[in-house]
Parts: sequence; C-alpha cells; structure tokens
Amino acid sequence: KQIADEVLGLGPLEPLLNDASVSDILVNGHASVYVERFGKLQRTDVRFRDDQHLLNIIDRIVSSLGRRIDESSPLVDARLKDGSRVNAIIPPLAIDGPSMSIRRFAVDLLNTESLVQMGTLTPGIALMLKAIVRGRLNVLISGGTGSGKTTMLNVLSSFIPHNERIVTIEDSAELQLQQPHVVRLETRPSNIEGRGEVGQRELVRNSLRMRPDRIVIGEVRGAEALDMLTAMNTGHDGSLTTIHANTARDALGRIENMVSMTGATFPIKALRQQIASAIGVVIQLERQEDGTRRLVSVQEINGMEGEIITMTEIFSFVRSGLGEKGEVLGEFRPTGMVPAFRDVLAKRGIELPLSLFRPDWMEG
Repeated sequence: KQIADEVLGLGPLEPLLNDASVSDILVNGHASVYVERFGKLQRTDVRFRDDQHLLNIIDRIVSSLGRRIDESSPLVDARLKDGSRVNAIIPPLAIDGPSMSIRRFAVDLLNTESLVQMGTLTPGIALMLKAIVRGRLNVLISGGTGSGKTTMLNVLSSFIPHNERIVTIEDSAELQLQQPHVVRLETRPSNIEGRGEVGQRELVRNSLRMRPDRIVIGEVRGAEALDMLTAMNTGHDGSLTTIHANTARDALGRIENMVSMTGATFPIKALRQQIASAIGVVIQLERQEDGTRRLVSVQEINGMEGEIITMTEIFSFVRSGLGEKGEVLGEFRPTGMVPAFRDVLAKRGIELPLSLFRPDWMEG
C-alpha cells in the first residue's frame, strides 16, 4: 500500500487524507507532521524520508494544477482534487526545510441542524440567519483563522433560493453551493515572467457584468473591498462575504483600511456612509479554547451618527466560565433589541416572531 501511495498518491500523507476526523494536516519539515482533530492539534508518527521526498510530494500536488514551486516562486496556494486547500512554502523562505499546510475539505456538508448540535448557534439564531439571507440583506461574516467562516458562508448560501443566479469569487475555490445556477470564478497568480495575474478586484468588477442576483466573495483581503462595497450599494443586495477580524467593529475598521489601500482618497465620513449603507448584518465567529467554533455575536448596522457607524447587537454568546474538561460554558442570549430589519423582512413576506428577540428576564 505504501508503494501504491508513493507512486499514485501523496505518499505518507494518504492515511491522514483518508481519515475523516482530521481537519488540518500541518507538515513542518520532513520529520514532523501534526494534525488537527476536533479543534485540537496532535503530533503524528508520519514521516518523510528526507526533505527531497517531501519536496517531490509538494511538487506532485502543485504541478497537477498547472502551478509551480521552485526557488523563483517558493510559495504556492493550491487545492487537491477533493477541494482541500494546500499552502506550501520551501527554502529559502522556509528555513528548516519545506513546510506544507492542508486545510481539509468537509466531505459531509454541514447544515444548520449540525451547527446547532455542535453548539455553534441556536435554532432561533438559525431561523433569523435564514430570514436574513432570504430577505436579501448583505452579510459580512467575520472571525479569526479557522473560526469556521467558510463553513458559515456555505451554510448561509444554502438558503439562497434556487431560482437566483449566483456568482462566487474566491482565491482558491472552497465553496460548495447546492444551487443549480452558479458561476464560480477563481483568481490566478502571475506566471514565470510575472505576468497574467488576475486578482479578486478584476473578478468582482467582471462579475457585475454577468447579471448576478447575488455575489458571494470567499474572503475580502485587499483592494476588492472597494468594488464589493460599490456592488452592494448598486443593487446587488443579498451579497455574502467573509473577513478576518476579532470583533464586528474591527471588521468595519478593516474594510476602511482595505479601501484606503487602493489609494482612493475618500473623506472618512463618506467612506463610512458607504460601509453603513452597504452592509446590513455582521456575524462574528470565534474558535474557542476547547476547539468549538461558535457564533459569538450578531450585529445589525443601523447607519451613521456623526462620523461613527452605529451598530446594535441582537444576539451574543455570554461566557460563564470553563467546565471540568476545559470546555467553554455559556449560553446564547438575545439582547432584547428588535432589529430594524425585522420590518424590512416583513414587507418582503418574511415574518420573524418577536419572541425570538426577547430575553428571559422580559418573560417574567
């Protein structure tokens, strides 16, 4: 089997790739391989013969996708046949030998029921998120690395009606949309002469000419933030995207920073008005120390007050401490604020019960 894996597959990594409980495979040089299971890192006894053996495996992954890795381009992002995301970096940039991270692709698609079971959210929040997507509000999903943003994006996009045309834009295609009418776009790195690069910004612009009902952007990282805001403000409501940030407020600050990277000199107030009118809801995710990925806050953007964007928290996860096994204890609570979008959704025929937003102390 080892010989077959070596010739046809990815050598020593094959057993790990076939293990459904592994969510990340982290190769730090030829003699050290870690995996993440259920949110916790563990060392494995998987070994490569030497750095050259590891380099050959990396090269096999990369060359099958028409990309290359060598001293002139020593880092690469790619994806495996099953959709898993691979990042590889080799000397001279990686000092202790080639290093590779594989973010596994969930084979069984998660839905809201499985997220409720895993403690990521509650049935009430799930109901509200479904209404938000159906009602075409623009949603920004924010969180740290590995906090479950892409998973949440997949779940939210599953609520998009099947008669809408969706254009997805990603750096490496990870979204698994179930709708029949989807056009998937992916960025392209530059070639050996440093030409031919197509970034997210061009793809976002191009997608506007493709008559999309919705635009789903895998992650905003840079200048495309400006084009995305413009798209959201020009009638492409119901768009979804993710961003790296620690809190919902930070997420808006990061969008401001990204827009300023484009060199566009907006007055800050005008830019914030753009953001406030473009984005309707910010969902904050967090990977907590027990390995659970949780939705910790849902905030509605209300508009501007002076030069500040005003936000209202609707749901939050309130921590109460740590359990005996190190698990995070706490509960999801509505803040008691009824979101303004409830009326907007009602006019679109989507009713959300008031009791959903009522905290326990109001009941008494």
